[in-house]
Amino acid sequence: MKSSLNAARREWDLDEARTDVVDVLVVGLGATGAGAALDAASRGLSVAAVDAHDLAFGTSRWSSKLIHGGLRYLASGQVGVAWESAVERDALLRFTAPHLVTAHPYLLPLTPDVPRAQAATLMAGYRMGDALRAAAGTPRRLLPGPSRLAAGRALALAPSLRTDGLRGALLSWDGRVVDDARLVVALARTAAAHGARILTRCRALALSGDGARVRDELTGEEFDIRARAVINATGVWAGELTPSVTLRPSRGTHLVLRPGALGELRAGLHVPIPGKRARFALVLPQADGRIYAGLTDEPLDGPIPDVPEAPESDVTFLLDVVGTALDRPLRRSDVAGAFAGLRPLVDTVETADTASGRAGGRTADLSRRHTVLRSPDGVVTVVGGKLTTYRRMAEDAVDAACPHARASRTARLPLVGAGPVRPGTPGRLARRYGSEAWAVRDLVREDPDLAEPVALGITRAELVWAVRHEGALDAADLLDRRTRIGLVAEDRAAALPAAEAALAYS
Repeated sequence: MKSSLNAARREWDLDEARTDVVDVLVVGLGATGAGAALDAASRGLSVAAVDAHDLAFGTSRWSSKLIHGGLRYLASGQVGVAWESAVERDALLRFTAPHLVTAHPYLLPLTPDVPRAQAATLMAGYRMGDALRAAAGTPRRLLPGPSRLAAGRALALAPSLRTDGLRGALLSWDGRVVDDARLVVALARTAAAHGARILTRCRALALSGDGARVRDELTGEEFDIRARAVINATGVWAGELTPSVTLRPSRGTHLVLRPGALGELRAGLHVPIPGKRARFALVLPQADGRIYAGLTDEPLDGPIPDVPEAPESDVTFLLDVVGTALDRPLRRSDVAGAFAGLRPLVDTVETADTASGRAGGRTADLSRRHTVLRSPDGVVTVVGGKLTTYRRMAEDAVDAACPHARASRTARLPLVGAGPVRPGTPGRLARRYGSEAWAVRDLVREDPDLAEPVALGITRAELVWAVRHEGALDAADLLDRRTRIGLVAEDRAAALPAAEAALAYS
C-alpha cells in the first residue's frame, strides 16, 4: 500500500534523497514535523522528512494523551489560543482521526478542598468551554456538555474517591487520543501516501536555507539533502540546529499506575493542586487497564537528554496530590512506571513571524501558543504549541517556508485508518487501527501463530504489521512507540523476544 513504511522503502527513499532537490525538507518527526510533511506533500510539494531516531521518539509520545479544547487558556484570558484548540479538536474528532481521538469524561471531585465558590467558578468555565465547542461546530453527540453529579453517581464512576465530605463532582468532557505515538505514525504514513520520503534514523548535522548535511545512523554515511525550503520541527532540540532560537525546557512527568490501583475507574479525574490556582493533576484510565497520572511543570537546566527521566521528587509529588482526592492514599508500590516529556518554552528569540502575528511575547504566553521563526539563512523553525494544535502549527510552518504554495488541505484530510470500520471489528483493534483493523487480523491467516498475545492484549500480528507498514526498524520501535508495552519494565522484558522475532517478518 502507498502508505506503508518499512526498511525496504526507507532504503529506496534514501537513495532518492541523495540525488533529488526537494521542495521542502522537514527535520523532526514528532507530531508537528510529521504534520508538516503531510501538509506540504498534500499541497503537491515534494518532501523529505528526517529524524535522528524514530517516529514520535521525542516529546510527542510523552503527552497527557489529551486533545483538549483550551479551557485552561480561557482562565488566563487567552481566548484566541482556546479557540484554536477547540477548532483543532473538532477536526480530529470529526474528520482527520476519529478512530484515534474520541470524547472522554472527567470528574472534578467536590471534596472539602474545593470550596463552593471555586466549584461555581469552575462550572462557569466548563460552560464557557462548551460554548467554544458549539462555536467550533463539534456536535453534542460527539462531545457532551458539563453537568454536576451527586456523590453517589460520582462514586459509581470513580469508587476510590474520598467519601468524607464529598458533595458530588463536576463532570466535563474533552478529547483524548488512544495513543499519541500512533497519531504520529498515522501522520507519517499519510504523508508517505502523498509522496513524502519519511527517513528515520537519519540525523541532521547542520541546516541551511537550502538543505542539510545528514548522517544515516544505521550505516554512518554522511550526505547532503538539497531543498528549496527547510523546516526545523525538532521541538525542544530546535536550538541545537538553529542557534538563534533559545529555549527553556520544562519537564512534565506522568506516572503509570498498575491496573486496579484506583478500582474500577470509569472516568478521568481532575484533582486540584493545593495552593495553585486553576492547576490540576490529571488521572486518565487506559484501555489496557493501566492509569496515567500527571502532570508536573518543572524547569530543566543543563543539557537536553534524548529521553528525559522522571525524578523521584516528581513521583512523590504526584502521588501526594492525587491522594488528596482518594479514600486510600496511593503507595509507591502502585507505580508500575513513569515517563517525562519536555515542553519547548521560548526564552529569547528574534521573532520574524508568529502564529499570533505579533513579535515576541511573555514566556507564559509563548508556552501556550506556537511560534514560527525565520533565521537569517532562511531556515523556518516552529516551536511551542501542544499536541492538539499540531496541524495548525504544521500549516503555519509550511505557509512561512513556501508562501507561494497552494492552500493547506489538512483540516479535512483523513489520516490512514480514518475510513469506515467493518462491522464486527474488535473494539480494541478498531480504536488503534480504524479501517485497517481487518488487514491486521488477516496476517493471522498467513501465520496462525501471530494470533498469540504478547502483552496488554497486543498480538504478534500487530508487531508484524508495525514492521511491514509502520516503519518499525527494531525492538525498541515496537515496544516503546508502536505499542506502549515498554512503559513498564517487566512487561517490556516479557515482550522482548516476540518483538525481536517480529523483525524477521520484514
